Amino acid sequence: MDADPVGDGGRPSATRTQHAIRILVLLDKCGEAVTDSDPDGSVKAIRSELRLQAMDFWMRNPDYLADELISQIAAGDLSDSFLDVARHLLDDPEPDLHWYPMPRWFYGAYEAIDDAVALLETYGLATFRRTGEPGSKSYRNRLYLTADGANAVAELAKDPVLNWYAKQVELVALLAKDTVGDKLKERQYEQATYAGTELGLDIAPITDYVRVRLAKLSSQDFGTSSTGGGS
Repeated sequence: MDADPVGDGGRPSATRTQHAIRILVLLDKCGEAVTDSDPDGSVKAIRSELRLQAMDFWMRNPDYLADELISQIAAGDLSDSFLDVARHLLDDPEPDLHWYPMPRWFYGAYEAIDDAVALLETYGLATFRRTGEPGSKSYRNRLYLTADGANAVAELAKDPVLNWYAKQVELVALLAKDTVGDKLKERQYEQATYAGTELGLDIAPITDYVRVRLAKLSSQDFGTSSTGGGS
């Protein structure tokens, strides 16, 4: 396991191992079926890094994940039972321990995946392919889960510490479904704090704002928009 470097505000920065674990569980839970043209030994694939980055943002920002749950509840797409899930995301210490902000760039939240993916490839848990010409619309970074990677996720889910990732990714998969990356980014850009972050700066938390939304929805006095300000 990597040492924990200290980030802004004295908070530990995410390690390469933590990043790799998030990518691994996202591949397992949110990956699509492979085809004959995919690398041998692959069992699932994420064919768009934009989609991966959007889902990783929800994995590492529990307040934004809770905000999206609240929007889905308000729209009638999720049942009221998920109000408690959103509340736990805001109040439980465990999600906060896994809060690692991401900087905003031209296409939204982004953090380079090369080191994390290299770690997964080293242990035979995933493979990585680039297709198309750099700068062209056909250029794609694609990730593939191997059978060993799927087995590793199954073991991770049994671990009393690491099973947090397996539980969190279930919520991300519920929200992302099979939505393409640019559409997921559009949904995230509806949050004003996310959209208003200057390029290169970390996207700030919105915990206080989400608490207000949650309280209003719980009291049945709530609008469906999530375009308000952050904390």
